[in-house]
Amino acid sequence: MGEGDRLVLEVRHLAKHYARGLLLRRGPAVRAVDDVSFAITEGETFGLVGESGCGKTTTARCILRLVVPTAGEVWFRGENVLTASRARLKAIRRNLQVIFQDPSTSLNPRMRAGAIVEEPLSIHGLATPAARRARAEELFGLVGLDPARIDQRPHEFSGGERQRIGIARALALSPSFVVADEPVSALDVSVQAQVLNLLMDLQARLGLTYLLIAHDLRLVRHVCSRVAVMYRGRLVELAPAAALFAAPHHPYTRALLSAAPLPDPDAPRARVVLSPGEFDPTATLREVAPGHWAAL
Repeated sequence: MGEGDRLVLEVRHLAKHYARGLLLRRGPAVRAVDDVSFAITEGETFGLVGESGCGKTTTARCILRLVVPTAGEVWFRGENVLTASRARLKAIRRNLQVIFQDPSTSLNPRMRAGAIVEEPLSIHGLATPAARRARAEELFGLVGLDPARIDQRPHEFSGGERQRIGIARALALSPSFVVADEPVSALDVSVQAQVLNLLMDLQARLGLTYLLIAHDLRLVRHVCSRVAVMYRGRLVELAPAAALFAAPHHPYTRALLSAAPLPDPDAPRARVVLSPGEFDPTATLREVAPGHWAAL
């Protein structure tokens, strides 16, 4: 981050712990998210990566206050999301929206596509029914869908088209910040690039800031300006994308990058086997190079 960059989102010492075991025989708490801190500046695409179960989605849900954190703070444009009143939270959420991973489960199958896109406007009491309909048609065109299909139901669309409906819904309130939680991982490979290109085009056209949660490292390398790596609920490395992929410092990051598939399956590769004993899992981030932090 440069000195002139404007902070949009700041996460401070975020934690989410879950009790484990029966009521009378409690085990140690599951630390799904454990002391996570990072900041995102206006206009950037910030990547949050790690293996399944590392806490990426839980972190996002805590930021959105869909899950109540155990500890920490989330500041969005100068307001603490976690202590905001219900009225203020509703106002904040007009600028803080989410694209969910699987459109087949995030879209209500009983609703028509236009009603799904209009729903945020209805919840916030914005515009007349006619104006909401016009906005839905506008958004259909914006995400590359035919507005004439606005009265069809989700099952009448392909997977990629359903995700475009989800994107249109996320943009209905003209947000400035979007959490994209694995936005293409549930799609066929043939349409992943199309949806990803759409997201990048929308960012340029609308001035959006993204928190991109992903496990596809090739995608992250292509679109993210900075990347944070999670391992067992903690951040183990945070750096500009180019620096992270060129010179990873944490053993887990090196192992994760070495496991990424190569374009040529016959090309020689050096797999890195992670040995948890070679690093301290409780270490905090320290700056190992300008703008490059690792938990060593």
